[in-house]
Amino acid sequence: MSTGMELIINHQQKFFGEAPASLEELMQLEAPGKSKGIAVAVNNQVVPKTQWASTVLRDKDFILIITATQGG
Repeated sequence: MSTGMELIINHQQKFFGEAPASLEELMQLEAPGKSKGIAVAVNNQVVPKTQWASTVLRDKDFILIITATQGG
């Protein structure tokens, strides 16, 4: 982990004292235990789950987390 980082997650600014090393690490913080039914875009680019671990985040990145919901 590196020093602090500001990310915009679902249109809300969020500051991390210790920056997540990857998108996968961020998702473990933001949606612990959830991996199915989630789509993530970084700076308007959808990132496949297979690339979360290798996707490095940068200060001020815009992240959109979409969770599928069930309903009737």
